[in-house]
Amino acid sequence: MTPISLGIFASANQGAAAGSFESIATVTVGAGGSSSVTFSSIPATYTHLQIRNIARTTASQDRDSIKLTFNSDTGSNYARHSLWGSGSAASAYGAASEAYVLLTDFAAASATASIYGAAITDILDYANTNKYKTVRSLGGVDLNAAVTVYDGLNSGLWQNTNAITSITLTPFTGSNFAQYSHFALYGIKGAA
Repeated sequence: MTPISLGIFASANQGAAAGSFESIATVTVGAGGSSSVTFSSIPATYTHLQIRNIARTTASQDRDSIKLTFNSDTGSNYARHSLWGSGSAASAYGAASEAYVLLTDFAAASATASIYGAAITDILDYANTNKYKTVRSLGGVDLNAAVTVYDGLNSGLWQNTNAITSITLTPFTGSNFAQYSHFALYGIKGAA
């Protein structure tokens, strides 16, 4: 399917209170799905960024994850860590020299129809050119509204000092995000 790419331009509303959230852009996946979602031309006028999303992928299993990359960098320049639980067991994972940061589990094709996973992902100091970029994400999915719940806390590092100007999200295993998957990008103003 066709990737969704959304160019973002600086807002005329620059008078928000310190510490406030401003909506930068939203994407809702249409019929037929989308192979990726990209927010581009992100202005450097905020302290942090946050992505809030609900998603489902077309992977053949019951759950899938989402890969997050910055500025079209798909090299081995990321590190990631994950902690997750299924209601009966807990697991952890860590890796360096990865090609993406991995977000928590979302529903996939063999999960009950109309179930989506949700996550909130913070991208800290995204415009600071003196440090690597840190990501933290919290989310999960309840696959059958009764027993099988997957919750995860993920963190990542983009080992690059460039300001983040674009963010791309792609399914980890599936080929597409399913219709009605929704992604919202917010800018967070710092203290005055």
